[in-house]
Amino acid sequence: MPHFLGLWRTVASEINESDTYMEMQQLPKDPVMLMSALNMKLRDCYADLDSLCDDMQLDRASVEASLSAAGFTYLPEVNQFR
Repeated sequence: MPHFLGLWRTVASEINESDTYMEMQQLPKDPVMLMSALNMKLRDCYADLDSLCDDMQLDRASVEASLSAAGFTYLPEVNQFR
């Protein structure tokens, strides 16, 4: 494998990790906006809430507690908060 391909994969991996960290830091604090953002990510990128939380380094219990306080519950059968 040419050296630049290995270097590119390393850089691409670091960019992906950085993007995940930035996304985590930029999640909305407002519960309705948070629910909307998480539902979009669940719809577009993740098979379930555990995958999203693992990838974004979020504590699932904290996410569910925050949204539960605003009246939202995670429904695994539709992979959404409602």
